[in-house]
Amino acid sequence: MTDWTSGYVTDIGYTFGYYTDLNPLRIRLAFLNDRLVCPEIGSACELGFGQGLSVNIHAAASPARWYGTDFNPSHAGFAQELAFACGSEARLFDQAFADFCCRTDLPDFDYIGLHGIWSWISDENRGVIVDFIRRKLKVGGVLYISYNTLPGWAAFAPMRHLLTEHVEIIGSEGYGILNCINGALEFADRLLATNPAYARANPNIAKRVQSIKDKNRNYLAHEYFNRDWCPMHFSTLGDWLSSAKLSFACSANPLDHVDGVNLTNDQRTFLKDITDPMFRETVRDFMVNQQFRRDYWVKGPRRLSPFEQGEELRRLRLILATPVADVTLKASGAVGETALMPQVYTPVLEALADHQVHTLAEVERTVTTRNVSFPQLVQALLVLAAKGDVALAQDEAQVATARGRTDRLNAYFLDKARGDGDLAYLASPVTGGGVSAGRFPQLFLLARSRGRQTPAEWARFTWEIFSAQGQAVVKDGKRLQTPEENLAELTARAQEFADKRLPILQALQIA
Repeated sequence: MTDWTSGYVTDIGYTFGYYTDLNPLRIRLAFLNDRLVCPEIGSACELGFGQGLSVNIHAAASPARWYGTDFNPSHAGFAQELAFACGSEARLFDQAFADFCCRTDLPDFDYIGLHGIWSWISDENRGVIVDFIRRKLKVGGVLYISYNTLPGWAAFAPMRHLLTEHVEIIGSEGYGILNCINGALEFADRLLATNPAYARANPNIAKRVQSIKDKNRNYLAHEYFNRDWCPMHFSTLGDWLSSAKLSFACSANPLDHVDGVNLTNDQRTFLKDITDPMFRETVRDFMVNQQFRRDYWVKGPRRLSPFEQGEELRRLRLILATPVADVTLKASGAVGETALMPQVYTPVLEALADHQVHTLAEVERTVTTRNVSFPQLVQALLVLAAKGDVALAQDEAQVATARGRTDRLNAYFLDKARGDGDLAYLASPVTGGGVSAGRFPQLFLLARSRGRQTPAEWARFTWEIFSAQGQAVVKDGKRLQTPEENLAELTARAQEFADKRLPILQALQIA
């Protein structure tokens, strides 16, 4: 019998994650910062969409028509249910890449996204994907790809191999992948306790094993225990993509565009002497010990003049998505934690403090009176976008078109929150993407949608749901015991939600 899994973990589902880097709207900031022409995204595709939260949130919240596949039928079935719930008409399939990529009913795409999947598939499937990109990505179209990278994985790769070998050889079939993973991690602990030379040569290995033991087992199964797993040098990926006529555009991580938080002065000087852009990226990966890259590639890059770049940047629409009081003036890059200049960031945050949409030109007019230059403003935007404090916003027509779909998708998420907190995101028609929202905020919003008007009423509504299922609030690692304790804690959380989070969700047109 043919093994349809091709060595990929399928007996447990992937996590219900949302990946904001897949939001096509984010392309604009990165491309404009590097003086690149950004295409309008009318048709988009995600290959290997997992549980489908990202593809469905983007299909609901953005103007693009979305397609995608994930060969796990459980994933695809759930993703299709989400698409039906919001009415986005996203076309999502459970086909293997070889089958999906040869479909004759697919349009040409402005945007194709692959999150992580490149690292977990065979060379044969990589060839299928590259050929698909060559045929179906439009001229000027963008590929987003994230993948495990060398040299950052070099030290741990042997340990990962050992863990998967343990599951394959020692882990007994029938015990389930989760038990096999626990057994492999316990074996690694016993091995490291013998102080092997490998661990002495790589002193961070024991800490790395300890850190992954605390992670979600579904995540570990898919991240570490697939048959195919290949961290790749940036230049090797470039070799793969060259036949699809793709050129490296820039990093999809806004913080990578800010050298001051990632490179020392000596490293920046060293890189300036390397004229080849591809080789420079490879060398930079050694400087930061890159473990995971998130990149944009483009089919036919075109450059803007500095004047055009300035015009397009000033047209960007922004919204502050974090309470001003919660924005920390620190950023963590490859050189460690860097303090951000309050004389730059405070005026920018104050200009956006009403949580309304503003153009960058409007912010510029405000902050120039505080001696903040335009280059400083753009760099601040990159840092705040990377931290999730500021998001780009769609135009008003796109927001209005998306609002009905996001309302329906969010209603689905809120209803599911009655049973568990797996779907911890909501869709914003303003940002064209997802916003983190755990179970408590979702239940408070559900209470509001059902006519409860005060935080105390939201708390009672939530407690009724919890108590009916024998659940309770956990505070400081301890389960609260009495109804009075639970109601008091829920009321406090509901009041904090009303004061700090609800106004932002309203500005994002989620609430």
